[in-house]
Amino acid sequence: MKNLILAILSGILLAISWPTYGFPLFIFFAFIPLLLAEFRIRNYSEKWNKLKVFGLSYFSFFIWNLITTYWIYFSTPFGGVFAILANSLLMSIVFLLYHIVAKRTGFSAASAFLISIWMVFERIHLNWDFSWPWLNLGNVFSDFISWVQWYEYTGTFGGTLWVWLVNIAVFKSILQFREFRDRGIIYPSILKVSLLILLPVGLSLILYYNYEEPQEKLDVVILQPNINPYTEKYNTTDSRIGELLLKLSERSVTDSTDLVIAPETVFADGTRLSNLENSEAVFFGQQISRINPDLSFLGGLSMFERFNDPEKVRKQTNQIRPNDWYDDYNSAFITRNSIDSTQLYHKSKLVVGVENFPYQNILKPILGDVMIDLGGTVAMKTTQEDREVLWVKDELGTAPIICYESVYGEYVTGYVENGAGFLSIITNDAWWGNTQGHQQHLSYARLRAVETRRYVARSANTGISAIINSRGNIVKKLAYEKQGSINGQIGISTEKTFYVKYGDYIPRIAQFLALFIFLFSVVKFKRKRPA
Repeated sequence: MKNLILAILSGILLAISWPTYGFPLFIFFAFIPLLLAEFRIRNYSEKWNKLKVFGLSYFSFFIWNLITTYWIYFSTPFGGVFAILANSLLMSIVFLLYHIVAKRTGFSAASAFLISIWMVFERIHLNWDFSWPWLNLGNVFSDFISWVQWYEYTGTFGGTLWVWLVNIAVFKSILQFREFRDRGIIYPSILKVSLLILLPVGLSLILYYNYEEPQEKLDVVILQPNINPYTEKYNTTDSRIGELLLKLSERSVTDSTDLVIAPETVFADGTRLSNLENSEAVFFGQQISRINPDLSFLGGLSMFERFNDPEKVRKQTNQIRPNDWYDDYNSAFITRNSIDSTQLYHKSKLVVGVENFPYQNILKPILGDVMIDLGGTVAMKTTQEDREVLWVKDELGTAPIICYESVYGEYVTGYVENGAGFLSIITNDAWWGNTQGHQQHLSYARLRAVETRRYVARSANTGISAIINSRGNIVKKLAYEKQGSINGQIGISTEKTFYVKYGDYIPRIAQFLALFIFLFSVVKFKRKRPA
């Protein structure tokens, strides 16, 4: 019973640390109850140790996942249940691996393995087909951005490392006190843990207050049409949407406005790729661009291309019938008053189940064509390889980040490497209703601002639309379920941070360390076994 209480406590501490309702200080102590439960089982239990550790850790992580990501259920009940159960399972497997290694090695090696294997898990979650990095530990500080200004050097994996180092330091101090019962251990331990927490915060504050904002500015108008995706979006023509966007733009655009931004798939009718230049989306984009001489328009649209040539079939191509295929796109486009042609980018980080059928070769024979229905979007989306920059002016590009792509730190750096002077995020967060989902998604965008030292212009269909500066502060925002626009200035930067240049180098190091310790523990165990 005591171990179960410890597991529940860890789950609750993890949950109440999380943005946008929690306080991240709890995260530094959240794993300690679970670590204590595992230690008790490892040292004092004789039967079913692995099963006990797995069960307790699963219960902890289930509580965490349920409280923080329950809102997925509002868009897709099956997807919500699957995400919570599967992510809890993966986390439990990671913790079970730690238990196996801890039985065969000393405290330091086991702790290093736990930190490393957790970061390997988080990195896998950023890159495989079942990608779901929402609860990667470094995200926990997104609402307390002044604590982690050094993310420009480490990315969110620096936060993951920080969290684990503090948890393990406290755990070690508790074990030492329980063994020796010496009060002299308490005060040095408190000092050590306090420094582990306060020194990174202090360094961050120095970076925060000494960072110089970019001098070059761009005037933007961010539109928030507030179209309900369940009852209106797919029942409203591109023509009517275009008229609404034009009306909102005419109210807000001034002589100094350089760019108007509209949300993801705001034009949702489905434009044939080959007919883009004659589409309603481009027509109204051009109408908005012509409000003043130097204006550009960036927006989202749903596209497709149908064909019967088998040589054009790709991994993500959808088949209608024999010799009849189509590619489906979630895209961003820019029209410029000074240029006739339209620039285009296709979303490339896809939502599992909604836009991407993971591991088709394995799962399709089992599941058939089952896809998770999210407001009418059930086809496989076709992606592109490059993190293409869209050019607002001849010498000024922006990152056309579409929805879920904004959760991926190293992925976003690709746009900056290709010349993006600021980040544009276009999204539709209305699927989750007025829950923590859309608030967390906005909060995570603040991390991308710090990692790249780029301003963020965020247009969300039903909100929250916002302007975020390169320190990660929200400068302006428009509340959820409000129709309207934001006028403001975006800073333009050309610098490349350490993180932009080197990406997620921390987990790349961690994967070698985890493999080395695991192999060492197995070999060491085999050598000891005959004795």
